[in-house]
Amino acid sequence: MKIVKKGEPKTLTYLSLVAVVLVLAGLAYAVVHNHMPVKETAWALTPPVIAIALALITKEVYSSLFLGVLTGAFLNAGFDLVGTLNQVFQEGMLKVLSDKWNVGILIFLIILGMMVQLMNRAGGSAAFGQWASTHIKSRAGAQLATMLLGCLIFIDDYFNCLTVGSVMRPVTDKYNISRAKLAYLIDSTAAPVCIIAPISSWAAAVSGFVKGENGISIFIQSIPYNFYALLTLIMMLLIIFLGIDYGPMKVHEDNALKGDLFTTGITEEAAETMKKGEKIGSVIDLVLPIVMLIICCVIGMIYTGGFFEDKGFVDAFANSDASVGLVLGSSVALLITVAFYLLRQSLPFADCMDCLPEGFKQMVPAMLILSFAWALKAMTDSLGAAKYVAALVESSAGNLMNFLPAIIFLIAVFLAFASGTSWGTFGILIPIVVSCFQGVDHQLMIISISACMAGAVCGDHCSPISDTTIMSSAGAQCIHLNHVTTQIPYALTVAVVSFFTFLVAGFAKNALVSLIFGVVILCMGLMAMRRRNISE
Repeated sequence: MKIVKKGEPKTLTYLSLVAVVLVLAGLAYAVVHNHMPVKETAWALTPPVIAIALALITKEVYSSLFLGVLTGAFLNAGFDLVGTLNQVFQEGMLKVLSDKWNVGILIFLIILGMMVQLMNRAGGSAAFGQWASTHIKSRAGAQLATMLLGCLIFIDDYFNCLTVGSVMRPVTDKYNISRAKLAYLIDSTAAPVCIIAPISSWAAAVSGFVKGENGISIFIQSIPYNFYALLTLIMMLLIIFLGIDYGPMKVHEDNALKGDLFTTGITEEAAETMKKGEKIGSVIDLVLPIVMLIICCVIGMIYTGGFFEDKGFVDAFANSDASVGLVLGSSVALLITVAFYLLRQSLPFADCMDCLPEGFKQMVPAMLILSFAWALKAMTDSLGAAKYVAALVESSAGNLMNFLPAIIFLIAVFLAFASGTSWGTFGILIPIVVSCFQGVDHQLMIISISACMAGAVCGDHCSPISDTTIMSSAGAQCIHLNHVTTQIPYALTVAVVSFFTFLVAGFAKNALVSLIFGVVILCMGLMAMRRRNISE
């Protein structure tokens, strides 16, 4: 049987680039000759819209992101050439790459890449794959194990994406599960699990945006209403056990069953090279580094939150600096891993050192995409996109109060999709929600905060410029735009169901009744999709 391949749409690529040039020319004329305002208007959303649209059309993420950054720089500089260059580099790339948080995340990525290389070279990943094959008997079992591991690592989404990918890749490869499906399973348990876990970096971030209220208490009360996260987990179970796939994901899964895990074929040669002469070590060569990584990262995070001074565990976690904590923890775990392999004689010292630059190189694509995505966000922020969206929400808050959770959900989806950040969306919308409902309707405030968080996760889940989406691709070693295009239909399915569920919740104000409604609608939709697949 012939494997389906994706062709490169060169004509669309050229047409898209021409369209961008025309848009920029039109904007230049309007700004320079008509003095048209762009800051804090809908034009402030132009850069991410261009970047995302180009990425989805052309399947080329680097140039698409750069054109988005360039558009933002043009708008910020009023189409002045020197000013544009300053915006791209000084206010864009240099600024985001000198940010302490961003640098910490990049270092964490590099260290995890090094640890993955060490575990592969020592044979730990291959040994775990062999061990798992005796305990996991089916494709459904491999997918369920991936999901369960993702649910267990609820501390931080970055950590979740890369750790789950490192552990489960050998298992899912053995059962011919496509890398796109693995990336979806990772991404769908990273942010959705973190946003409903009271002890996580996400809980700490959300609680910090709730002024005048007990942040952690509000977060816990909002969990039953976080319909997007809950329905995403339920949908994953239904997909796994019922064997439902649709959209581009079905093409990837059909091809994986024929032996092509990537569909596009770009990384197949690299995968074959990795398989040749692969050393089989011991399961402990993978388990101990992962366990030490988890323990050290948790200790690192609570250390930055003051746990070893005078604060309790929950308070320390709520006040932790995830970026610094993950760097500290992963650095210690890396040293322990090298020492462990040397003591066990799993690897000679020279091989351990060879793994360090190899791990760095493995993470370069993800680091490059992240850097461009951060620069794009900086351009969008400087144009005042956040203030524009905030004004829209405030203007609609006075009317249709019971419809507001569903409306906030849609606004959060759009904002997170365009900006690529769920945390930034929390920071914009949650204070507005609190000011609208505080002292007026506490229950509706909880539901609306949940809608904000659910929408932010949904938009972040779909966005090709989202940190978590990028890291899920890196964790699965999946081509990034393959992950984006295969995941969007699944995420949109849950998003539509979540929108109607928030409509019900706005009137019923009952989490269980609303969730049951959402689950029923979701099951009906998936069963209809399954019947369609069978009929085809």
